[in-house]
Amino acid sequence: MSQKLVIRNIGLLLSGKMEAPILEADCLIAVDGKISAIGYEKDMDGEGATSVINAHGVTLAPGLIDSHVHPVIGDYTPRQQQINWIDSTLHGGVTTMISAGEVHLPGRPKDVVGLKALAIASQRWYENFRPSGMKVLAGAPILEEGMVEADFKDLADAGVKLLGEVGLGTVKDGKTARQMVDWARKYGIQSTIHTGGPSVPGSGLIDADMVLETGTDVIGHINGGHSALPDDQITCLCESCKAGLEIVHNGNQRAAMLTLNTARELKQMDRIILGTDGPAGSGVQPLGILRMVAMLSSLGDLPAEIAFCFANGNTARQRELDTGLIEVGYAADFVLMDQAQHAPGKNILESVELGNLPGIGMTIIDGVVTSQRSRNTPPATRFPEVVL
Repeated sequence: MSQKLVIRNIGLLLSGKMEAPILEADCLIAVDGKISAIGYEKDMDGEGATSVINAHGVTLAPGLIDSHVHPVIGDYTPRQQQINWIDSTLHGGVTTMISAGEVHLPGRPKDVVGLKALAIASQRWYENFRPSGMKVLAGAPILEEGMVEADFKDLADAGVKLLGEVGLGTVKDGKTARQMVDWARKYGIQSTIHTGGPSVPGSGLIDADMVLETGTDVIGHINGGHSALPDDQITCLCESCKAGLEIVHNGNQRAAMLTLNTARELKQMDRIILGTDGPAGSGVQPLGILRMVAMLSSLGDLPAEIAFCFANGNTARQRELDTGLIEVGYAADFVLMDQAQHAPGKNILESVELGNLPGIGMTIIDGVVTSQRSRNTPPATRFPEVVL
């Protein structure tokens, strides 16, 4: 039997698309976990619904995407001795996480056989187990000396679709890294590079020249993780390639604003995507993506509906995902939220533009409610309600 979800009485529908960030609609229908119809309830067929949610006028947006995390196994990370950090992040409105490498595993194998085995295992265990329903796209091997083209074919054949941050392993020169990134791309594996100063023992400086020579799909934490490159190098990266510009919570916030302003001048804000780069020395940030949206909107004089696109639609397009956009056929992954109680601003968008976090009332993944009133955000003014 098909599962039909109807969400009605939506007050504001954010699309995730920078070119049209607000949709004219008050109802959304999903069948078997995929969006099937968007519009006004009076014009839609809600018959046969197996689940009904009354949004009570709150805002619905595509679930947020954290483009840069370092998971280990299940919902546990030894980096900060955190249990249930992924569940906590779900309560921050994130419904999809993307691994930049499972680097915090004690004794992480660095030989070619071992690193391939770890990547395949990581991809498998998060495919088979979703902590609290969260989609964790993992299995991101770190490049090490000695890898050959056949290794990338083996990884791709096994289902691996990501490389961990280039530069965190023993491959430190741009020529070798470029060859491996090209092999990965040949087999459909997307790449990210560490950018800036060393983050942990064993990592090193990755400057603009190496980033450009390596030619990855995403410039990982362009605002540093933690230490940012000099301003002229950040500007150079924005101007000299078309790769994704990943801004992270754990980086340099001044450099984040420089990246935003440069991308805006270039009319290329569609390249901006957001991550937390956690768990890390800065800890776990369950509200990190929301905080980045509020910071970039408030300090960057940016409409909140555009800033939210950095956190879902831009990442969906950059990463070629079937989630992160309100579009027929896309995964029914949503966050329902409202202006926080007593927060300044006339509505949720104005409140975010003033630097305030919204209150989250519900997350939905593949058409199934995965959390309700957030235990981490400030309480919302209004809350959605499951009525069937």
